Order: sequence, then structure tokens, then C-alpha cells
Amino acid sequence: MKKNTGAQLALYPAPVIVVGAMVDGKPNWTLVAHAGIMAHSHLMLSMVKAHYTNKGIRENKVVSVNVVDASWLKAADKMGCVSGNKTDKSEAFAYTLGEKGAPMIDEAKVTMECEVEDIYDLQGFDNFICRITGTYVEEDILTEKDKIDYRKFKPVLFQFPTYEYLETGDILGACMKMN
Repeated sequence: MKKNTGAQLALYPAPVIVVGAMVDGKPNWTLVAHAGIMAHSHLMLSMVKAHYTNKGIRENKVVSVNVVDASWLKAADKMGCVSGNKTDKSEAFAYTLGEKGAPMIDEAKVTMECEVEDIYDLQGFDNFICRITGTYVEEDILTEKDKIDYRKFKPVLFQFPTYEYLETGDILGACMKMN
């Protein structure tokens, strides 16, 4: 028997990312757990309007999406606890500028640099519709066909409403081959 628990979002856990953007000439970082796939070429970042990082994304129309793994989770988590409106977070990570100018965290094993194509306003959130322009991956987690090997790279997941982090685990089977 199922119980209707109301209109609540139940698509968790979700990958944890740190979004980077240049704000007033300096990098700024924020922890984001509301990101989604829109196509193979696009993603959406849903960020509370009050985030300082949003200002830089709106102005520059470029952003980095740095996928978090356990090796730098503590530093990533801090980016969700400290506001860029009050604290300079520009030196929180060593970074490299991507081809489009987005700051990319050197420690992240996977980073996507994106251009913002549209912004959808909804209930206090800026929803940035982004086209992926480049994906930067540490070579030691790539397969021979330059695909990310998720047996080696284990992104951290965020679980709501408990506010806990999980690590990806075992492979359960091959998609569309389990019959």
C-alpha cells in the first residue's frame, strides 16, 4: 500500500556539484544539488536567486560544473555553508580558467564548462539552461574510449530531506540488457 505524502520532490539522491563563476573579476564557488540533464548537450542548474555566484553567471554567461567525489567533499561542503555575499571564496580552490573563461576547480576529477543559453525564473530560483562546451576529465578515470569509468570515479550524491551525502556504489547490471 502506498501513501500519498503530498507534492514533494522525490528524485533524490542527486549528484553534488560545485558551481564556479567569475564575479567582479574573481572566482566564486557555491555548492549545488539541484542540477539536471536536459539533453545530451545541455543541463540545468537551479540556484536560489540570493546566491552571489548567480550575479557572475548572469553577467558572464559562463559557468563551471565541478563534480564532487569523496576526496574533496569537505571543502565542497564548506561552499554551501559560507556565502559569497559575506566571504571572499576566491581562494578556496586552486583553479584553471576554461576556454570560455569559467573557473574550473583543479581538484575536481570531472568538470564541465558551460555557456548559459537561457534563464528561467521560478519561485525564487534562477534556473540556468546551459550548453556544455567542454568536459575536462582526469585521464586515470577514463576508459580506452575516453568515457568516464564510474567504477573508478565515484561521485558523491546528496540526499534530501535528510541532508546526507552518499557515495555511488556497486554496478547492478547493464542498462537495457537485464531481460
